[in-house]
Amino acid sequence: MKVRHLLLFVSLLIVFRGSAFAADPSPKDATEWKVGTPIVTYFAGPPMTEHVARQMAEGGFNVVWCAEKDLDLVHKHGLRGTLHDRLLSPASLDAPAQKQQLDALIDRVKKHPAFYSYYITDEPGASEFPALGKLTGHLRQRDPAHMAYINLFPTYATNQQLGTKGDLCTAYRQYLKLFIDAAKPMLLSYDHYQFSQAADGTQYFVNLGLIRRAAQDAGVPFLNIVQACSWQPGVRVPVPDEMRYLVYTTAAYGAQGISYYVYSHPGHVGAMALADGTPTPLYHAVKPLNREFVAIVAELQPFRSIAVYHTAITELGCEFPPANAVFRLDPPSSKLTERGLLLGNFGKDDKASHVVVVNLDYKNQVLATITAPAVIEEFDASTREWSSLKAQRAELHLPPGGGKLLRLHP
Repeated sequence: MKVRHLLLFVSLLIVFRGSAFAADPSPKDATEWKVGTPIVTYFAGPPMTEHVARQMAEGGFNVVWCAEKDLDLVHKHGLRGTLHDRLLSPASLDAPAQKQQLDALIDRVKKHPAFYSYYITDEPGASEFPALGKLTGHLRQRDPAHMAYINLFPTYATNQQLGTKGDLCTAYRQYLKLFIDAAKPMLLSYDHYQFSQAADGTQYFVNLGLIRRAAQDAGVPFLNIVQACSWQPGVRVPVPDEMRYLVYTTAAYGAQGISYYVYSHPGHVGAMALADGTPTPLYHAVKPLNREFVAIVAELQPFRSIAVYHTAITELGCEFPPANAVFRLDPPSSKLTERGLLLGNFGKDDKASHVVVVNLDYKNQVLATITAPAVIEEFDASTREWSSLKAQRAELHLPPGGGKLLRLHP
């Protein structure tokens, strides 16, 4: 994440301490936090107002940044709130007065129907994990029904930033392991921005794959923060077709959430809204995509991400489909385009029954034929309905960066 001065945002939020939602601090009757509706959110946005809340809800966002005072407004618009507060810091546990204030805050907000998670920090190094683990443990003990949210570095962070050693994959796996062991997170979140003016980065898929595997090993969901703006001359603003590519690749890897960097923030160009709140072309582009993401990911929640295959790309972390794959590109040697397809396989008991097929060419549409050993059904993400293709073949007209969810006839 490039926005490091979150205090600028938090200082804009006037935090009241008089909420009417005080509750018994005992977690005996609390349930463990669950994702619920797949997450669509953002990193860095404006203070919460009636206009902002309405715009976000209309845009298909369902988790928003807020202060305690904003929870009623968030609830009014059917949104879930990620709470930002200066007390949500490891330092609060070391000062008795601050710890008392933190506990009082937890007790006030934890029964509010709009409250979803506690925002803790962005991109910590490994040296910070022990202190963060104490804070997440404290929050979990007092309020297991709400997540403590921490966002992690991407693979292209330096070893010095990560606080680990080794080559790219070794250092990053160790970084994730140290974090999981110390913080015992309820969700893994990371950011990765690949679109520069000169060329696209080549670590997007290896980062997705490493996070996917670490999340599965830890038994927790994960969230991908994707690029939606420019913050320096060498970084370009993604176009709508590239946003579609980011949304569908995130779903195909099994993520339970997507977040956009940024919604709006000083010094950032593009994003979802201008400084005066006017929606940008990217806002209008992701408006339907957000709903498609939620529909597809919700449909896949009962299943496990089994495997992810690439039919053409040979970047680090990309794997070709095996000859015995359940869902296959026909003919299997076809590239379609230089970037080919992504096949995200889902199912139960390690047997694929569903696949998210993604066109990795975000400049051109493709016609792809997928075959399977049984009759194929196709999911309409706009109506959330399945329809049978009455054949073991599916001819898919995929827009640039777009995808489709298929399944074997149950």
